[in-house]
Amino acid sequence: MAGQVTPESIIVPDKNLEDAGINVVVAEVTKVDAETRKVIISDGREFDYDKLLLATGSNSFIPSIEGKDLNGVMTLRGLSDAKKIRDFGDDNAPKKIVFIGAGFISMEIASLLEAHHPDTLDITVVESLDHPLPLMLDGDMADSVTKYFEEKEIKILTGKKVEKILGENGFVTGVELASGEKLDADMVFVNVGVSPNVKLAEDIGLEMGKFGIKVNEFQETSHPDIMAGGDCVEKVNFITKRPDAGRLRGPAVMQGRLAAKRLAGYDIKFPGVVNAGGCQMFDMVVAATGVTEEFAVKEGFETVCATVDSRSKHGMIPGMKPWRIKLVFDKKTQKLIGGQIVSHSIPPARKIDAVTAFIMGEKTICDLTTFTSACNPDISSEPSLEPISIAAEQALQKLGKISV
Repeated sequence: MAGQVTPESIIVPDKNLEDAGINVVVAEVTKVDAETRKVIISDGREFDYDKLLLATGSNSFIPSIEGKDLNGVMTLRGLSDAKKIRDFGDDNAPKKIVFIGAGFISMEIASLLEAHHPDTLDITVVESLDHPLPLMLDGDMADSVTKYFEEKEIKILTGKKVEKILGENGFVTGVELASGEKLDADMVFVNVGVSPNVKLAEDIGLEMGKFGIKVNEFQETSHPDIMAGGDCVEKVNFITKRPDAGRLRGPAVMQGRLAAKRLAGYDIKFPGVVNAGGCQMFDMVVAATGVTEEFAVKEGFETVCATVDSRSKHGMIPGMKPWRIKLVFDKKTQKLIGGQIVSHSIPPARKIDAVTAFIMGEKTICDLTTFTSACNPDISSEPSLEPISIAAEQALQKLGKISV
């Protein structure tokens, strides 16, 4: 959408797969006969299989809202969506744009549109919850994001629900909120989640979970010869040990690799999801992993949290950029269960990967007080101000005397 990459650069060329000995068939699978182990495609051809892997993905979820089929109502999921958006923009030159949902995709696209069309668009993001990026950030961390967007002249309306999409002559003209307030719009983006593509799995008769196809730790479904992975399957949250949607690229890639390893004879278990992710909006980068404090409390955890303001370089080095990190610990076990970063440069946001490693390594508050990172005045803050260890020190003080 920003014109920075072509559709061809995003997908794996068929020739690359064919050169690796893979038979590529572009067609819709209309039926799977699990008893005879056959796959039937739309042109009538049949393929025998010993093992079958379902990777049917997901589609944008559009709520049952009046006006959702109007011209100018867009979803944000794949290449076809991107082409539809660009074509509509070229043909209609929309000026007033409303985003329904303040997830990371909405926030990124809103910032891209403003950056590429400065001072020409009127952009509003409407979120039903009380702050933007609600799956990534707690309210105290999201406040700076809201302020930053307002400085960029993008309006963020939180605690507001879109009741219906308004239109005239088949084209969108605005949205109406539950309060009765109306917002003018000649383009509306709907980004409130995705739903797994499970019809084929249901037709086969596979066991389903709350969030998709049910699989075990080796990506095996309820049928011994059928595996599944990616957005279409239900995952387990590494922290809560409960079912989770986990519809991010990272888990999908890992599950594909683990399914291949299983077929090759390895017994490597999928560990569960921590839902690590990140997004960039103008020069602000947000990254998060594990659970937020708000989610943890809803799940029954008693938490200890610490927030540290840091800087991208030693204070004496020109070009220093501010950033903030928040760590969430389970008070009972003292284990790290979540982390959030809001930064005005990219390098500090990469520390979220260290936080993910600490979560999956089940590191505790005391463990993190001993953490040191590679230090250099141009790439990190002072060693005495290492933010992860400082956050752990703060959490330790909040706990008071503990048994180690």
